[in-house]
Amino acid sequence: MADDSPSDMAIAQEAVKSSQFLNRPHTVTNGEEVLAFLRREGRYADAPVPDLILLDLNMPRKGGLEVLAEIKSHPQWKLIPVIVLTASQAERDVAAAYGHHANCYIVKPVDFDRFIEVVQFIENFWFNIVKLPPKNTLL
Repeated sequence: MADDSPSDMAIAQEAVKSSQFLNRPHTVTNGEEVLAFLRREGRYADAPVPDLILLDLNMPRKGGLEVLAEIKSHPQWKLIPVIVLTASQAERDVAAAYGHHANCYIVKPVDFDRFIEVVQFIENFWFNIVKLPPKNTLL
C-alpha cells in the first residue's frame, strides 16, 4: 500500500484485513519508497515481491503515475496487479493510469464495504482465475 495520508492508509489497511486477503500488507508513504521496496533497497532489503499494489497518485517525492509507469515497464514487476486508489476524479488521471496499465482505478473516499468487495474481486480474479507464470520465471 502506497499512500501519504495516514487516515486513508488506515482505512485501506482495515479493508484489506476485513477482506481476509491472505497476505500481510506492507506500507510506504511516497513514490520513491514504492520503488525502493520493489528493488529491495535499504530497509526493504528483505521485502517480498508484492502480489498486489494499492497506489495513490498524489504522493510526495515521486508521483503515482510516474511510479505506475516504472512498475508496468519493468520486466519483473509488470505482472503485479496495481489498483490506483486516489482522490483524483480527473479524466486525464484516469486515462493516464489505464494508459500505464493500471488494473483498477478507485476514487476516494470509497465506501468501506464496497472497497472490501473490490479487493476480494481483484484477489479472486488475479489469483484464482488468471494464470500467471511462476514468479521465478517472470521476464
